Amino acid sequence: MAKIDPSIYRAYDVRGKYPSALNEAIAEKVANIFAKHFLGKGPVVVAHDARESSPALYRSVIRGFRGRDIIAVGPSTTPMFYFFVIARKAAGGIMVTASHQPAEWNGLKAVGPKAVPINGFDIKKKADKE
Repeated sequence: MAKIDPSIYRAYDVRGKYPSALNEAIAEKVANIFAKHFLGKGPVVVAHDARESSPALYRSVIRGFRGRDIIAVGPSTTPMFYFFVIARKAAGGIMVTASHQPAEWNGLKAVGPKAVPINGFDIKKKADKE
């Protein structure tokens, strides 16, 4: 696994230019770390926005959640993603989106139960130990 650029970890997400800072391998690793260290039992929700790179990162997140019951939403808005996490009583999930960033960026918004955001810096601490 290539070294992960520490600047991708942010207060509310993991975000960077695609594919130089955030790519499929990194998305899969982040999802796996998130699942191992931050999620309890129950299904996980995965969704993505309309960016060109989002479907590939979405598939990588699903691979990173291997062994979990996955609610694969597909294209979605972030508010709809939050709704799915809450309505399905999921353990959490990841939305592939970079929100307002330029098109060459993408990101992963990780949430726990009730769609409570998980701090990207906390994910980094666990990633640094692996």
